[in-house]
Amino acid sequence: MESIAEPAFLLAVLLIAVSPGPAVALILRRAAVGGFRAAVPTVLGLEAGLYAWALLAAAGVAGLVAASEAAFWVLRGVGAVVLVWLGVQALRAAWREHRAGRAAAGAGPGPRRGGWAAFGEGVLVQLANPKAAVFMVAFYPQFVPADRPLFATTALLALVQVALETVLYLSLAAGVARAGAWFRRPRVRTWLEGVSGTVLVALGLRVAVSSR
Repeated sequence: MESIAEPAFLLAVLLIAVSPGPAVALILRRAAVGGFRAAVPTVLGLEAGLYAWALLAAAGVAGLVAASEAAFWVLRGVGAVVLVWLGVQALRAAWREHRAGRAAAGAGPGPRRGGWAAFGEGVLVQLANPKAAVFMVAFYPQFVPADRPLFATTALLALVQVALETVLYLSLAAGVARAGAWFRRPRVRTWLEGVSGTVLVALGLRVAVSSR
């Protein structure tokens, strides 16, 4: 399908993927603290949430969310709570690390969340993002030819985006995980948890006060 191979679409997807945001912050933290395997379910969850929004946009549900002030406000509130909650978790982990004063030797990867829990966390972060609804409604129709079925074409375009983002995010996670020994040094790990927690809380507050 020509629209899927359109360079403008691929470039837009790549720019979207590398833009700083909750997804990148979450992946970096998971890969640095728990290693590559800990980041994989998070990446898959984020992409599942993205694909769900794309299908909802194609079905018109995302458009209703974007158009409804009440629905947008509720989703914005949920998204802010989720991000602030994740940020507080990271800050608490940083405080525990600081108080525990772990020895650098033999610290090993941090405790990993269960695969399904990490997957669900990724899905929740993506679905609780009200900007995703607005974005999907505005983004995909630009690349769907008038003579093509909207739902099927959007579903295919979203698959391309999911595939590209999955490769990019897993590569990012692998690169961060390779430096795992450095990240697991007590001071570095405490600093990382503190910074990632602060970033997630800040993103949550930004979502809370953001407009359309």
